[in-house]
Amino acid sequence: MQLTGAEIVIRCLQEEGVEYVFGYPGGAVLNIYDELFKQEQVKHVLVRHEQGAAHAADGYSRSSHKVGVCLVTSGPGVTNAVTGIATAYMDSIPMVIITGQVPTHAIGQDAFQECDTVGITRPCVKHNFLVKDVAQLAVTMKKAFYLAQTGRPGPVLVDIPKDVTQAKAEYSYPKTISLRSYNPVTRGHAGQIKKAVGLLLEAKRPMVYTGGGVILNTAAPQLTRLLRLLGFPCTNTLMGLGGFPGTDPQFTGMLGMHGTYESNMAMQSCDVLLAVGSRFDDRVIGNPTHFFRADRKIIHIDIDPSSISKRVRVDVPIVGYVADVLDEMLKLIESSPQRPDAQALKEWWGQIKEWQRKDCLKYDRKSALIKPQYVIEKLYELTGGDAIITSDVGQHQMWVAQYYKFDKPRRWINSGGLGTMGFGLPAAMGAILANPGATVACVTGEASIQMCIQELSTCKQYHLPVKIVNLNNKYMGMVRQWQQFFYGNRYAESYMDALPDFTKLAEAYGHVGMKVEKPGDVEGALREAFKLKDRLVFLDMITDQAENVFPMIPGGKGLTEMIFAEEL
Repeated sequence: MQLTGAEIVIRCLQEEGVEYVFGYPGGAVLNIYDELFKQEQVKHVLVRHEQGAAHAADGYSRSSHKVGVCLVTSGPGVTNAVTGIATAYMDSIPMVIITGQVPTHAIGQDAFQECDTVGITRPCVKHNFLVKDVAQLAVTMKKAFYLAQTGRPGPVLVDIPKDVTQAKAEYSYPKTISLRSYNPVTRGHAGQIKKAVGLLLEAKRPMVYTGGGVILNTAAPQLTRLLRLLGFPCTNTLMGLGGFPGTDPQFTGMLGMHGTYESNMAMQSCDVLLAVGSRFDDRVIGNPTHFFRADRKIIHIDIDPSSISKRVRVDVPIVGYVADVLDEMLKLIESSPQRPDAQALKEWWGQIKEWQRKDCLKYDRKSALIKPQYVIEKLYELTGGDAIITSDVGQHQMWVAQYYKFDKPRRWINSGGLGTMGFGLPAAMGAILANPGATVACVTGEASIQMCIQELSTCKQYHLPVKIVNLNNKYMGMVRQWQQFFYGNRYAESYMDALPDFTKLAEAYGHVGMKVEKPGDVEGALREAFKLKDRLVFLDMITDQAENVFPMIPGGKGLTEMIFAEEL
């Protein structure tokens, strides 16, 4: 069967079971868009900016365990999408990005809307392809989907010149693919797993530290079983929230720069640390020199061997899918007559409870101003903790991580590694399309929301009833917080001196806008918003401008060098 390149692209998407493509048309991809128009199986969502396309595909993937797909044109279409591609890359999100390119004969000629897509995106994709022969298009698409979702997941880009989308070739989509240079190890080494189990059962002060790998590899059930069996304390990274129930007594809260006192102290003071699908990044452990302890044993499970001992030397490295490794560990523990030292564990929990008494997340609940923490607590209460929450980046993101108790995976959708303002709204669009009928709320700030606010138009066109909770303090909040602490209160360019009336702006896009200025009105406004199940509601919450995120570890400091609210 002879098909054009454009027809082949659509057939490949259909073969992969792709439900939605997020994109924006342009000259180099018009042949592909024409074929999209002729069929109904693959639905297209027209965003208002290519960054929004990448973020929406990302949010779709994070909330569904499927590969997100976006489609953009050459030149500025690609460069606009790079921020979203890099966001997905930093957080290991499986995506396929299809980009148009100028015709093959024009490549390198500075043609209209030409850019070196492969060169520009190489540092922020798992892999990329430039397809110059239509006969290679179908197999390349198969490779892209295979690479995106196996091993350590990530975005894969396929760059297709316009003449390749017009040319014809025999169509055959391979059922499986094998790449000689790509054979990720997926099963952990049996000897290392046995050694790890031995250390865990002998531990006196154990700690389990988990990250986004638990979510990505759907390993939450195995992690929960392991922790129930052993009775160990658990902390999650920002990306790992929901991997273990946030309301469970064994959960000590998020760790790291804005983590809880008890989690950070337990991480620093434990004698055996089990790291699962996490990477000891700078926001988690602070200064690696401070974190080092000669008397602590570290077990590290990760699918990516390059992440092991990258920042912190570990004693028992285990490369493999975390779900499979945890399954093997559970078998060994369940078949062993040995159990952790009950008395030592009781004493260790006693120490953790002592740290918890510091109540490091307390804030002024009697304020006449709206406290952002209070908004998040009410959001949690009114959604029963079961909403999908997206966020942008800044103080509001940290307050959600601290005060919204995620009991399930894939309910917390945020940009961790790259820290991308503008992520929240388009990610919420992807999440609500991936989870029809789900309650989806985007918690944002007045600076972040303006980065991709044009996607309010997309939400109107496709009837996406996202609830936007804007914690409006008229500052780039986290920037202002750092300027207060470390730059002598010199708030250089962090104050938003000219803000739109967000309620009127939302109404201009055809949505519902609400402005909330008093603490007593917060709950009522949230209740009213969630009653409007079929409408996007923009809640502009005017919050205390001076509120900061605590605890906080200053840059370059160690886990035990936290700043608390009462110290300032």
